[in-house]
Amino acid sequence: MSRVIFHCDLNSFYASVELLSHPELKKLPVAVCGDPESRHGIILAKNDPAKKFGVQTAETIWQAKRKCPDLVLLPPHHALYSDFSKKVNAIYYDYTDLIEPFGIDESWLDVTGSLHLFGGDARALADAIRERVKRELGLTISVGVSFNKVFAKLGSDYKKPDATTVIPSDGWQEIVWPLSVGDLLFVGRAAGEALGKYDIKTIGDLAACREETLEALMGKLGVQLHRYANGLDDSPVRPAGEREPVKSVGNSTTFPRDLTKWDELKTGIALLSDSVAMRLRKHALYCGGVAVGVKDASFKTVSRQKLLPHSTHLMREINDAALELLRQAWKPPTPVRLLSVTALHITDRQETYEQLDLLSAGSESQEKQEAVEGAMAKIRAKYGKSAINYATPEQGIGKITHGD
Repeated sequence: MSRVIFHCDLNSFYASVELLSHPELKKLPVAVCGDPESRHGIILAKNDPAKKFGVQTAETIWQAKRKCPDLVLLPPHHALYSDFSKKVNAIYYDYTDLIEPFGIDESWLDVTGSLHLFGGDARALADAIRERVKRELGLTISVGVSFNKVFAKLGSDYKKPDATTVIPSDGWQEIVWPLSVGDLLFVGRAAGEALGKYDIKTIGDLAACREETLEALMGKLGVQLHRYANGLDDSPVRPAGEREPVKSVGNSTTFPRDLTKWDELKTGIALLSDSVAMRLRKHALYCGGVAVGVKDASFKTVSRQKLLPHSTHLMREINDAALELLRQAWKPPTPVRLLSVTALHITDRQETYEQLDLLSAGSESQEKQEAVEGAMAKIRAKYGKSAINYATPEQGIGKITHGD
């Protein structure tokens, strides 16, 4: 028996919630945006009239205004969005307890075991859920119905707003394979460009590729995408309380002004590395690799990553690796707008990936650093994060400064 999976996607979620309080703006181009003064001035969401002008999510306000001079800008209210998200998922729970949120505005529902309670017609049930959300909350959703999560997601994207699209287990190739490869889940811009170089432009092209070729080109992601394109996704819908194992832990920051000096970037990397190390330690996790991202003033991003000789949750080791990657990714004096540090290859135990020199003092040094950072963690837990911090580069990375 094929599974019956829904993917429910709230249409223009942030903008739709805001327009509930501003019905007079519904026919005007409207966008929800961040604060331009803090350099987070990007479009977070837009309504359909704004979309007709080509306004896009994540572009800057000035870019959007250039396309649509009369664009109405509204500030975000994240607590309100969270509240509506909970209300929508509460409606979904009336139909199944297998609900996996995918961000604040999307959820997968597995109704395989409960569909018979609601008439047995998947499309009719999807339509009923759409109408109920619209009636009770004033919001619209698009629903994809299929036999796996990936195709259900394709279905919800296929026709918007306020629509139901069914991708059946029989004949799904006629709908799926002509679609752009970029429509497939987890095919981002970089992956799409890489595939495009090999004339892989549609999902059908991807499905027809040899799995070995894709693995050589893209690693494990290539194998995963090949399975997706051939309808072989068997991943379960995970209830809200059950999550996949953590694959990465990262943090990023957009600076109030562009940075051009090494010491400034070094400070930024130190703060991010400390944050990542704290999160790893809090959840008793270790990382076996580190990645660094550098976004310049023109929004171009360069990323680098490396494998560590052993897994760690020590700030010093994460910071040292991140600085090495930063030297590779940044060409001074290119202005830097954003930095990110991400811990990769997450495990719940320490592992060694390279043979260590038994004559070195590395193990003893690591134990000392573990003791130092463990003590810092206890102080922060008791007195707050700002109670104790690493020094700025001018004071020397590795030394400790105490908060006021």
